[in-house]
Amino acid sequence: MRTFGAFSAKGGTLFYGEVIGDEVHVLRNPFWLDLEATGGKLDRHDLEIGVPVSPSKLIAVGLNYAEHIAEMKRTPLGTPLIWFKAQTSLLAHKQEIEIAFPEHQTDFETELAVVIGTRAKNVRVEHARDFIFGYGIGEDISDRDLQKSEKQFGRCKSFDTYTPMGPFVYSNVDVADLEITLRQNGEVKQRARTSQMIYSVADIVSFASQNLTLLPGDVILTGTPSGVGPIRAGDELEARIGDWPPLLNRVRNAAR
Repeated sequence: MRTFGAFSAKGGTLFYGEVIGDEVHVLRNPFWLDLEATGGKLDRHDLEIGVPVSPSKLIAVGLNYAEHIAEMKRTPLGTPLIWFKAQTSLLAHKQEIEIAFPEHQTDFETELAVVIGTRAKNVRVEHARDFIFGYGIGEDISDRDLQKSEKQFGRCKSFDTYTPMGPFVYSNVDVADLEITLRQNGEVKQRARTSQMIYSVADIVSFASQNLTLLPGDVILTGTPSGVGPIRAGDELEARIGDWPPLLNRVRNAAR
């Protein structure tokens, strides 16, 4: 397994690098484009962690775990359900989720994120993994009041800070059967395995590529398991997949 991320030195310019032990090896370009190193090496503990991706498209998948379909009182569609989230909703590890409308029910959803590594169009399922760079931990924060009233998912899930992702992206890793969990204030709220997804990562990448062209760096959130619930100011969220370092975020109300 190889580990990549975005970093800055105490508020300096963001750069991409590969984490090797306690060092970050600086890359000349974003890792999903190429892995050419500059030769620079920095102590990872001296660096701030940024959002590890900068996609041209941020795609979300819904209703991909049977128990989540049941808790949402929905029925299976027979194909993956996809929509777009705003890239400006991305949020880094340890940054604060800002609830846009505190009077609304706003839920957490933890998900496996896929980072595309190669331009993909009309990809067959059996070849889909060849187009993936790696994987990370993501959350799809959702304003349920707006989701119910508007009957679509774009706005209710695209407010600034509503897509935490990180802390890193991992390549050369098998994600077919990893535990996925979400803890809210230390209490486990979501626990499942990626093997319980109705549509596999390969299914999703192939399906999305039939409808639009996926570009290097694009991100797909693959759906959340059951156990979703509301967040409130002061909450601490800890999302985990397998033995990867957790994605940590606090919650506050957005300033008005």
